[in-house]
Amino acid sequence: QAQVSEFGGGLVQPGGSLRLSCTTTGLVFSAAAMGWFRQVPGKEREGVAYINNRGETTIYADSVKGRFTISRDNARNTLYLQMNNLKPEDTAMYYCATGVASNVSPWNKEVRYFAWGQGTQVTVSS
Repeated sequence: QAQVSEFGGGLVQPGGSLRLSCTTTGLVFSAAAMGWFRQVPGKEREGVAYINNRGETTIYADSVKGRFTISRDNARNTLYLQMNNLKPEDTAMYYCATGVASNVSPWNKEVRYFAWGQGTQVTVSS
């Protein structure tokens, strides 16, 4: 079965930067669409960034546009999320998800994605 793992979370001051990484097993990474989501206690998991299998299409939530960059290195089977100018409201558990090619919205968690990581905690605080 497909398995997903995220790395790189931690504590950072407001305005700082952090880079998350995601690796997968049990699937052809270069054929999979990938997404980053985040969740805080008491709220639903929300989409952060999306990238298609080839890496030529990216989509971001309005709250992170201009600050976050999603990318992938298919030769290394690794997905990245570069987070700059972090804000306290970015504090959340961040999840990596792998999905299928589809015309369905990349924010549709139930339809697009079939495997999720366990999450990596990002805390933005002074």
